[in-house]
Amino acid sequence: MNAWLGKVAVVTGASGGIGLAISKALASYGIRVIGLARRMEKLTEASAMIGQYLFHPIECDIKVEDEILNTFKYIEEHFGGVDILVNNAGIFNRSYIIDSDTTEFQDVINTNLMAPAILAREAMNSIKKRNARGHIINISGTPGLYLQAVTVPIGMYGPSKYGLKALGIELRHEIALAELNIKLTTISPGFVQSDMLKDLYEFLNLSEDGFLKDTDIADTVIYVLGTPESVEIAEITVLVQGKGSNAIVG
Repeated sequence: MNAWLGKVAVVTGASGGIGLAISKALASYGIRVIGLARRMEKLTEASAMIGQYLFHPIECDIKVEDEILNTFKYIEEHFGGVDILVNNAGIFNRSYIIDSDTTEFQDVINTNLMAPAILAREAMNSIKKRNARGHIINISGTPGLYLQAVTVPIGMYGPSKYGLKALGIELRHEIALAELNIKLTTISPGFVQSDMLKDLYEFLNLSEDGFLKDTDIADTVIYVLGTPESVEIAEITVLVQGKGSNAIVG
């Protein structure tokens, strides 16, 4: 992890849960974290907790492309550019597809898939411009791998997570073609104790007892970042030990 000391990471959904845990873990290794979320008061609390030098809060609605572009412009002007991107933010909509308005489709797809694509594009161009080393990490979920194992419909959430997996594959092809020094990892956790996923768990009538912790996902992020320069972990699935197939539908 010494190679990342003093580098800049963007973490979406950084105001709580998995995003906050990832931000804390990155900062503990001397990485300067740009935390993005819509709740500025929560981001400010995170900055006070982690330290203003290591955590810089920016209010950003990632569903709005202009807000993403303005954020990257600000980062370039004040921090020089982005070295690490963690696409963590995501939403779950309780509605089945058959009962949903198109705007509900768009909210899920724009947050869970379109925004990560835009953020990855901007991060890759920032890294390319500086001929730097970088790493993009997409936090997906096991519905993006094993949607058949989810025994009830979950609307557009599953398709959006499948799309995030495919996005990672496409970006890796483009990175190789352009000969960029960028790694790309898709992390697919099972059930995680998370405020964001409470609606999903209520929808599935599940208890969070025995689920993964947000720090487990943060530790996984550190693990993939800490691999030797010649090693790239393309995909990694994180499950609760000993829970078997019951853990793959988170």
